[in-house]
Amino acid sequence: MMRAQNIFIVGPMGAGKSTVGRQLSEALSYTFKDSDQEIQRRTGVDIPTIFEFEGEAGFRARERQVIEELVTEERIVLATGGGAVLSPENRQDLSARGVVIYLHCSPEQQFARTARDRNRPLLDTEDPLNRLREIMAEREPLYRQVADMVVSTEKRGTSSVVKEICRRIESEDI
Repeated sequence: MMRAQNIFIVGPMGAGKSTVGRQLSEALSYTFKDSDQEIQRRTGVDIPTIFEFEGEAGFRARERQVIEELVTEERIVLATGGGAVLSPENRQDLSARGVVIYLHCSPEQQFARTARDRNRPLLDTEDPLNRLREIMAEREPLYRQVADMVVSTEKRGTSSVVKEICRRIESEDI
């Protein structure tokens, strides 16, 4: 019997958090939520616009508020933004209110998946691959600290990842 009332997905941009989260929620008959989409819905603007006018600090404050509210819901799969783990309060809320799954993939895989995505303000730089490596070096320990389960999405299809998560949730009695 599964004891996970909520499942929270963390990991770097391009790891597949939203895609996996959406399919996982369907497989479990949970409600899917995406913290970045919720921020955009509430503000009426996209993430790059928030970064432009409020900076990363303004975005992180909005992200903190959204996560604080969403973790109180039940039977949700929440895909968080890649930087959500930077906040100690977010890490605490995620750990306390559900099972945290870290979707891992290499910066090279992230780069391949995000290369044409213009909705990534942190990659608006001359060397996005190097920036992804820097971000991963900073955040990897935080992803691992908060994770109840680590699942690789490296060169894998979404259905394979979702099947592994479901199997592990059941077999590990999460």
